[in-house]
Amino acid sequence: MTKADLVAYYAAVAEAMLPYVANRPLSLVRCPQGRSKFCFFQKHDSGGFPGAMASSPITEKDGSTDNYFHIENLAGLIAGTQMNVLEWHLWGARFDDIERPERIVFDIDPDEGMGFEHVRDAALDIRTELGAWALDSYALLTGGKGIHVIAPLRPVTEWPEVKGFCKTFAQRLADKFPDRFTANSRKASRKGKLFIDYLRNERGATAIAPWSTRSRQGAPVAVPISWDELKTIKAASQFSLADAAQRARQPDPWQYYFTTTQSITKAMWSAVDGPKR
Repeated sequence: MTKADLVAYYAAVAEAMLPYVANRPLSLVRCPQGRSKFCFFQKHDSGGFPGAMASSPITEKDGSTDNYFHIENLAGLIAGTQMNVLEWHLWGARFDDIERPERIVFDIDPDEGMGFEHVRDAALDIRTELGAWALDSYALLTGGKGIHVIAPLRPVTEWPEVKGFCKTFAQRLADKFPDRFTANSRKASRKGKLFIDYLRNERGATAIAPWSTRSRQGAPVAVPISWDELKTIKAASQFSLADAAQRARQPDPWQYYFTTTQSITKAMWSAVDGPKR
């Protein structure tokens, strides 16, 4: 896999990918010596990057300020590839409203040895449970071993309340299916279970971007899919560069993602007895 291969891939998927990553703080997985060598996660602009990879200041939790990357066009994706970026990870908010997320994401992380069918069933269950809160959701194959279930939001609720809702949601799911799920991040709690990772729903946390490659053998791609398609998916890493590039030319499985008007309300995040039906 060469940089030229990656540039050609991002040229093919840029129109589909950029709406999800533009004007949003990004973190990068860079592999200067290739995937099989040393890779590292980079949050802040350390200088020396091409101009197409811009950065803007964000105030950190401790009051300090640091510069976070963002891109606006294909030139930014190409510049990142030149700088050995193999993974693009995004915040849940955009620069113009950094304190109010516009999406929530639940990452399904299976214990070692669990088959993908367990992950697939879990994603469908999370979709059903979110639907009970009147939240439509979308499935993203991560290109690794899991699925992200993502609900787009109107940015009206701030991070602490959104995280509180997500934590409650994950714990309620674990309480409802204790033999299958855990909301506890400790490895000892995951034995034979699926960890419902809600911790990506806090200020500064990131998740893999739709259409990003992964720093894994063959550079599999994180690909949006429809719920109907999920029933036939065999692995979260089954889409190669060529597969994903071809897919980006087909009808969008997330057609209504950006027109969704749902939000997490005060009544929702403060509820402890479950959704009112």
